[in-house]
Amino acid sequence: MAASEFLKARQTRYGAYVTVYVIVVIAILGAINYLANSYNKSFDSTANKRYTLSDQTKKIVSGLKGDTDITYFQKATDFTRGRDLLDRYANLSNKLHVKYIDPEKDPLAARAAGIRTFGTTVVATGGRSQEAKTLTEEEITGALIRVLKTGERLACFVVGSGELGTDDQDRAGLSGFKTALEKTTFKTQTVSLLEKPEVPATCSVLVIAGPKRDYVQPAVDAVKKYIDGGGHAMVLIDPAIDFGKGDANSGSPALVTMLGSYGVTVNSDLVIDGSGMGQMFGFNEASPIVMQYESQPIVAGMRRSATVFPLARSLEVKSGAEKLFSTTDSSFATTNLTPPIKIDPAKDKKGPFTLGAAATVGGKGRIVVVGSSSWVKNEVFGIGQIGNRDLALNAVNWLTADEDLIAIRPKDPEDRRLSLTRRQMSLLFFLLVIVIPLSVILVGTSVYLRRR
Repeated sequence: MAASEFLKARQTRYGAYVTVYVIVVIAILGAINYLANSYNKSFDSTANKRYTLSDQTKKIVSGLKGDTDITYFQKATDFTRGRDLLDRYANLSNKLHVKYIDPEKDPLAARAAGIRTFGTTVVATGGRSQEAKTLTEEEITGALIRVLKTGERLACFVVGSGELGTDDQDRAGLSGFKTALEKTTFKTQTVSLLEKPEVPATCSVLVIAGPKRDYVQPAVDAVKKYIDGGGHAMVLIDPAIDFGKGDANSGSPALVTMLGSYGVTVNSDLVIDGSGMGQMFGFNEASPIVMQYESQPIVAGMRRSATVFPLARSLEVKSGAEKLFSTTDSSFATTNLTPPIKIDPAKDKKGPFTLGAAATVGGKGRIVVVGSSSWVKNEVFGIGQIGNRDLALNAVNWLTADEDLIAIRPKDPEDRRLSLTRRQMSLLFFLLVIVIPLSVILVGTSVYLRRR
């Protein structure tokens, strides 16, 4: 057969088409494989973004200046359990390296790291190391923060005048706030300004959370001296409401006077939210919802977060201080602080109202003021749908000049279990096991008889 006839043959053309097709498919698969290896991207479709690393994690890892290792000590057959999370860390920076070691196959490496149990994660850099207690983003990022930050930070909580307790694990305690601080680089302790009116120099930040009784003047002078000398304080003052049964609040007039010298006026009122947004989170109108934030570093990244402030009083910010966040224009402020408290739209002032403020004192001193202490209580602090936890930790990090740690932090996995009462379970059983199958049988029988 001549060469020209061979080229024109049908089998030759089909063979050429198949060859070109195979080459194109191989080229496309090769390109896809190359892009997949070079650009590891994924889409998280879960409701709470369970498989997406938080802004804080991304900020810290992308800002690494030196090589950092995350080592997961586990049986080789269970490495997948760690890869699902740790490989996402490695994809954020070429300075972060993830290693997987089986202690049974490499006992020397495990012994050198002091590993005693399977499933241990160690973060190391610059000759320092920290262990993550569990394989969660919160623990691993916390260990990363601790290993990067040299030195310890001490958060001092003032006690002695009816302040909220850091060891109280009930709804009105601060144990959640304390635990969140200790998961980073903070240690915590309590300080009594009544026993000794002096703030220890070791305190990185001083927290005054909801005192019920007014401070004596020596205690106020000690706080002011600490701030003026370059100290950092978070002051949370509640409205002066008397709920009866010995549960009265003085409103802390001496502290209010001190705060006025820093450009923050704390008003003697109670802010009521008339928008109804609080009902979405299980709160009433006495718990204003905030979604309006300023550009100050503490709140600059919280524009998509809602925060709640139960039993709050309004603030006025003057020269030397700056606003942090405000209520909606559907809020009112009443000066009637005797229960039952009711709003009179004709007399009470209409919002929006400032609930949080910050100020820099003398170049080094810093202060954050919020007209409520209930927003850091356990009953509110741990709610995943609101940003109170992020706001509190951001405020502390700004006070201690650790702006690089200000971000939206890892959230606990959302519990999406369905809780049913006995009656609901019986109804569900009746519908699924009896009603629906019986309906299908009856419909099928009816169709069969009709066709016959």
